[in-house]
Amino acid sequence: MRAVVLVEGLSDRLAVEVLARRRGRALAAEGIEVVAMNGATNIGRHLDRYGPRGLDRKLAGLYDRAEERYFKRALERHGLGTDLSRDELEARGFFMCAADLEDELIRAVGAAGVEQIVEAEGEIASFRRLQLQPALRDRGLHHQLRRLMGGRSGGKQRYARLMAEAVSLDRVPRPLDALIEHI
Repeated sequence: MRAVVLVEGLSDRLAVEVLARRRGRALAAEGIEVVAMNGATNIGRHLDRYGPRGLDRKLAGLYDRAEERYFKRALERHGLGTDLSRDELEARGFFMCAADLEDELIRAVGAAGVEQIVEAEGEIASFRRLQLQPALRDRGLHHQLRRLMGGRSGGKQRYARLMAEAVSLDRVPRPLDALIEHI
């Protein structure tokens, strides 16, 4: 293993692997492992293992905007920069999703396109019931789709993979595109 890509969760890992494959990359054969950390707060532990004080692998990663501070602090504690700006994080291979990966992919595929994926998965009737819930009925389709994915066990992983398969390669969200290019 020559490089490690640190991502927050399994849905992120699946999306990175699918999009890399679709771009003609064989990450494992290239010695690149994508590691789901089970949350951004675990980055320090993974940097201990894979960073300069551990296995000293080339590092990259993907994170949500709300978790940026965890990545900055952990990278600084591990000697990988000081007072890192977002541009400096990107120069080191760490890229931010606006809200989260699902948000990025829904925007890239388009809410109507994701709704078609939901229908193809046989979940449109369930989704329609979800849309009628008082807390969601006045929210937009994009928000409702995010709720569908996040509200079911395994939903984020399932739909991250499906959206990564469906997104046009010329519309891959910038953070995912930049990460794959970087590694």
